[in-house]
Amino acid sequence: MWVDVFNGDADGLCALHQWRLAHPGASRKITGVKRDVRLLERVHAERGDLVTVFDVSLRDNRADALRLLSAGVRLTYFDHHESAQLPAAPGLELHLDPSPDVCTSLLVDRALGGAYRAWAVVAAFGDNLDAVAARAAEPLGLASGELAALAELGRLLNYNAYGDTPADLHFHPEALYEALRVFPDPLRCWRECAPVARLRAAYAQDWARAAAVPPRLETPGALAVLLPGEPWARRIHGALANDLSARNPRRAVAVLVENADGTVRISVRAPRTRPFGADLLCRAFPTGGGRALAAGISNLPRSRLEEFLARVEQAFAP
Repeated sequence: MWVDVFNGDADGLCALHQWRLAHPGASRKITGVKRDVRLLERVHAERGDLVTVFDVSLRDNRADALRLLSAGVRLTYFDHHESAQLPAAPGLELHLDPSPDVCTSLLVDRALGGAYRAWAVVAAFGDNLDAVAARAAEPLGLASGELAALAELGRLLNYNAYGDTPADLHFHPEALYEALRVFPDPLRCWRECAPVARLRAAYAQDWARAAAVPPRLETPGALAVLLPGEPWARRIHGALANDLSARNPRRAVAVLVENADGTVRISVRAPRTRPFGADLLCRAFPTGGGRALAAGISNLPRSRLEEFLARVEQAFAP
């Protein structure tokens, strides 16, 4: 049995899509919303089964990775988050790189020798790595309009992954993958895929609401926006963080969304001119983690909101 485990965002979708274009075959899929990171807990496999993981933190899933390996499961792992150590085991294949200028789809692209590079470019744009995406696309000889189409596709796929539960999303990530998998060419997907057209319209509606919210913090080094606890806000907050980061490259960006339990969910982007420190900031708070460039906190107590904003300002002061 083959089992594919993937993050529901653009990077996880495009990583899996590249891999299965190169290695077609039926598999069981396990995925969820972007912040559903402990996906290996849901994997039940037997000796000889092959589990392939895309864009899911090994640090957060180490115990279950060891459980699977001890059962004789073959494990292939692609990820760009902070990694953990695993002992050598038969059937273990690791492709891990936490560098700030790489995403999981680019790791798959390396393994496949660039066979489906355009989909890796889509993922890099979706993961807020615009300059990296543009460099990766250079050998493809794309026109400027084609590159812009891949960038929009990446943003839309990533936008769909944000929410507390799959009910917040326009499409469950597995259903969205099934819609993508018939398109080896992402430009044709951008033109013809019906779910992509629906995401484009929904994105515009959610974006209009977000654009009307004033900043909670605005300093030379940091920008923060607090969104209400509404489904549209949960969907758009990652895209908003990426957009604000692109338009304010010298500032750290934090987009906060009120949770139903009275806590606050936060997405943080380090300044593009200094792409590090987001992970250290977020790990200073319970439920925080992520990468140097992009990190987050799942449940910040509302009582610590002002402390968080002060630490953002302090950590990224120019």
